[in-house]
Amino acid sequence: MDFSITILGSNSAAPAHGRNQTSQVVTWGKHSFLLDCGESTQHQLRRFKVKYFKINHIFISHLHGDHYLGLMGLLGTYHLNNRKNPLHLYGPKGLDEIITVQLKYSGTLLKFPLVFHLVSVTEKTRLLDLEDLEIHAFPLKHRIPCTGFSFEEKTGRVKLRKELIRQQKPGLEAIRTLLKAKDVRDMTGKVIYKAADFCQIKAPRKYAFCSDTAFDPSLTRFIQGVDLLYHETTFMEAEKERAKQTRHSTTKEAAEIANLAAVKKLLLGHYSVRYSDLQPLLLEAREVFPNSFLSEEGSIYPIP
Repeated sequence: MDFSITILGSNSAAPAHGRNQTSQVVTWGKHSFLLDCGESTQHQLRRFKVKYFKINHIFISHLHGDHYLGLMGLLGTYHLNNRKNPLHLYGPKGLDEIITVQLKYSGTLLKFPLVFHLVSVTEKTRLLDLEDLEIHAFPLKHRIPCTGFSFEEKTGRVKLRKELIRQQKPGLEAIRTLLKAKDVRDMTGKVIYKAADFCQIKAPRKYAFCSDTAFDPSLTRFIQGVDLLYHETTFMEAEKERAKQTRHSTTKEAAEIANLAAVKKLLLGHYSVRYSDLQPLLLEAREVFPNSFLSEEGSIYPIP
């Protein structure tokens, strides 16, 4: 099953150097989820040919404009294109007021149900339980209430040993049973094919998104061991004091969080407009956490 992240916007407060404000799409199987919605999100969805009408859940980390100001435009497009499916918005206190006031004074009655979900900014909470996937929010330390989001598979994936399948030819019904990691038995209950012989169980996959946050080692309890961590890196280490004042993180601080949480891969983002060349940020992060990468707009980052 496909599990991937498409970066739509990787910059911080303003567009610059061909980069846009924060937004990304998480794809899990047939489902697509939007994380944050900076000003350019609608343009980027079209530019990168994302099927945005498949998005039924939008998660907003906090109410700084570079993380939600694209939302009204996207809602307007859904309305003009006669969307009928409900759209669920998850965010902090005030998001519903911001949206409803704009709808009120523009005289807009949406053609689809808009469902608001208030997100706790003080503890980890489950927001959505969907098939074999759970989506959680967890608190971040920023200048205003802010949350990160995690996408966590509930169970591991079963991968069959193809060579053994070719050798023993268990048949379609038996294969379906083995894909559930169950033994195949005959009418008397005798085991014909052992799941332990045919199956490899892959661990459940996890992705965590940390939008805007000060350096916070306590954050690691929410993101421990994730396959992919997106963590803001607004500044390089030379601007550490500026990062502290604005409650943001530096490249080395994000890398240190990745180390402390024993994540498998770190994705950097939320770059300050002061940096046209991002390679120095990447090199600085890799000094601490070698498996660090830049988030680049239009790029897709799979969790294999």
